[in-house]
Amino acid sequence: MEALFWGCLVGGSLFALVSVVLGDLIGSWIDGIFDVFSVDFFKPIITASAITTFGGAGILLSHYTNLVAAMVITLSIVIALFLSVAIYFAYVKPMANSENSTGYSVAELPGKLGEVTVPIPSQGYGEVMVKLVSGNTLHIAASWDHRDIPVGTLVVVVDAKEGVVHVSELYEDEQNKEMV
Repeated sequence: MEALFWGCLVGGSLFALVSVVLGDLIGSWIDGIFDVFSVDFFKPIITASAITTFGGAGILLSHYTNLVAAMVITLSIVIALFLSVAIYFAYVKPMANSENSTGYSVAELPGKLGEVTVPIPSQGYGEVMVKLVSGNTLHIAASWDHRDIPVGTLVVVVDAKEGVVHVSELYEDEQNKEMV
């Protein structure tokens, strides 16, 4: 029995080490293999942690308790399942729901702050740099108020349609030096 426990512990530990070092490379090779399981609980991280926990718990229980082999195996399986469920709900499921994207929609632009990079005439087009979470983006811009807006002016996007953002100048309150 001890050889089984040691094999599970060492095998799971090696899997974790190889995953850390070569995870992206191996992930691209075996991409899609585990997709046959419709249940997220059978993902490799959960399965490997269950096997490693089973081995570690089995070694500890067999060395430090006087339980019979059947009870050691049963308790090791229960501990492995409990820890796997905890890992699933504490790590895997929240990570699956936390999608990061650098993309944005033009519908998100109204209300965003920007800076004029090419002067915007009252009846024409210029350019603004809008600051987004993913970085800065440049857009063709027109003045919402039909006023000239010089380079370096802070603006707010009022509307975005037909590939053009309509911006309005942000004004400073001279007494408080705060944006209004």
